[in-house]
Amino acid sequence: MFRAVVNAFRIKEVRNRILFTIGILAIYRFGANITIPGVDATKILEQVETGVMGLMDLFSGGALGKFAVFSLGIMPYITASIILQLLQVVIPRLEQLAKEGEFGRRKINQMARYMTLGLALTQSTAMVFFFRNFGAIPNFDFMHVTLIIVTLTAGTILIMWLGELINIHGIGNGISLLIFASIISRIPGQFISLFRLRGTNYFFLALFAIISIGIVIAVILIQQGERKIPVQYAKRIVGRKVFGGQSTYIPLKVNQSGVMPLILAISVMLFPATIAQFIPNRWVQSFANALSPTIQGRINPIYAITYSVLIIIFAYFYTAITFNPLDTADNLRRYGGFIPGLRPGKNTADYLTNILNRITLPGAIFLAIIALLPEILINYMEIPFRFGGTSILIAVGVALDTMRQLESQLTMRDYEGFLK
Repeated sequence: MFRAVVNAFRIKEVRNRILFTIGILAIYRFGANITIPGVDATKILEQVETGVMGLMDLFSGGALGKFAVFSLGIMPYITASIILQLLQVVIPRLEQLAKEGEFGRRKINQMARYMTLGLALTQSTAMVFFFRNFGAIPNFDFMHVTLIIVTLTAGTILIMWLGELINIHGIGNGISLLIFASIISRIPGQFISLFRLRGTNYFFLALFAIISIGIVIAVILIQQGERKIPVQYAKRIVGRKVFGGQSTYIPLKVNQSGVMPLILAISVMLFPATIAQFIPNRWVQSFANALSPTIQGRINPIYAITYSVLIIIFAYFYTAITFNPLDTADNLRRYGGFIPGLRPGKNTADYLTNILNRITLPGAIFLAIIALLPEILINYMEIPFRFGGTSILIAVGVALDTMRQLESQLTMRDYEGFLK
């Protein structure tokens, strides 16, 4: 990635896009440090150090622990985008819009913005009532509550706008880069707090460093790992010319769904705790406590098992939505392509489905292990370090994708100069 950035700075237009992106990320990090008035942030910080709330604080770049303007982060927009993507499977109108090119994409993005506004209002209201139980909001009256809810919602809308600015005038992947900046910005502080601990066992620190390096290598291998399905195109003779006959492949990734299963699983795990704040029922409270990440300072086995099962289920679910073997088989048959040894059509679709099911399982299990690794390090090795497997998975994935974006920008400019 460093080499791609150095090469990109040699071209003025690409350099301007990089500098614009850096400026937007700086504005985003500045807003993550502005605490909302009328809030006792010290009470909130105690509740977001571990568990799912700690992961949300990580995605917001520490803004949730300070109850800053950007406390909700970009999660409402991501949730809205995922919901619309899932609805495309069951609502024909949305599926038709998705196939209408740029016009349909703009319509779906507009729906996502309105849905983001509703989700931000809902989540900010739930967050206010949640932290009220811990005395984080001393003056709990209508004016203060309204100010906090409006500020949190406006912060989410501003983040969404900043991400779109990066997509238009920057190097692309605005939302991913905002999450990347949130995660990376916390690394120095986490390392400083880690080494300032008194009585820290340096053997465990060395073991932690080895585990971290191993995680990074494993994440890179999983992110880049793919199964290449060979495809052969038949030859066509038109007049005196011969067309087709090329050999290519269909890349099926081991981790086809990326980090989306983690995000979906986190949303489901947060739902009982959110409902429990509004329904003072003993059964609801017991159900929410049963899904708590920790019990008496140790990781909750029910939480770990439920979280892992949800990640595996959502990995298969999201993979089935993003990759349709029937459409792929039909497209191959339409353009004269076939997989050697298989008949075009249903046999090809069944073959792709079987391959995808087999390679998705190890990828889903890897995601579950990565997601639970921070809690294991914190609870059993007593290392309060939130930069765990999930954040490394996101950071490495965004870094690799950003590198490809820069390389495509360079290739496009080089081709333009060559043609001139």
